[in-house]
Amino acid sequence: MNPSPEVLTDKTALRKQLRARRAAVTPLQRIAAGRQLVRLALRHRLLTRGHRIGFYMPSKNEIDILPLLRTALRMGVVCYLPVVPRRALVSTGRRALWFTRLLGKGKNLDSSQAGWFDNRYAIPEYRPRGARRVRSRQLDVLLMPLLGFDSQGWRIGMGGGYYDASLAFLKRRRHWRKPHLIGVAYAVQEVSRAPHDAWDVPLDGVLTERELVDTQRT
Repeated sequence: MNPSPEVLTDKTALRKQLRARRAAVTPLQRIAAGRQLVRLALRHRLLTRGHRIGFYMPSKNEIDILPLLRTALRMGVVCYLPVVPRRALVSTGRRALWFTRLLGKGKNLDSSQAGWFDNRYAIPEYRPRGARRVRSRQLDVLLMPLLGFDSQGWRIGMGGGYYDASLAFLKRRRHWRKPHLIGVAYAVQEVSRAPHDAWDVPLDGVLTERELVDTQRT
């Protein structure tokens, strides 16, 4: 990886810089990057039939993970999407995400169809009636969106704290970690050192359009 040389301790300034860097990716580059994610995931056997993998719906110039999600569904991977807690729950400190299982072979990713709703951030969520929901601890792999990352696996998120709350239980584990945490981003979102707090949980790896890096070995 070729990280940016900047090291900013101010997360607000760093997020602004990383949003601009991500927005500079052209539509053609975004399409190519999404296809490359699939090639790399297959090469590294990231998608395993029967495994429970948490995905997300890309928004705000995030790298296009939908080709990877459709491929996983066709392969028989058990795929889940996050559901943000209601505003009332967030106000009481309950920010842990639920994850809803996607059904079908990828043809049901049209967010205009029944079962899809936009959350408060205008991100589509899959919440059909009677759908099975799980917590992150019940997933084998969790693919996570991010604004920035470093080679040690520290992730800069959007600042909502939902993934922090969802993964807090991992800080108490010493010998066994599940789910396996993989950040997904453009290579240009890497920085030399990402500021992090005591409650942050590092990623196990980062998947970009260039490579899949095991951050626990760097």
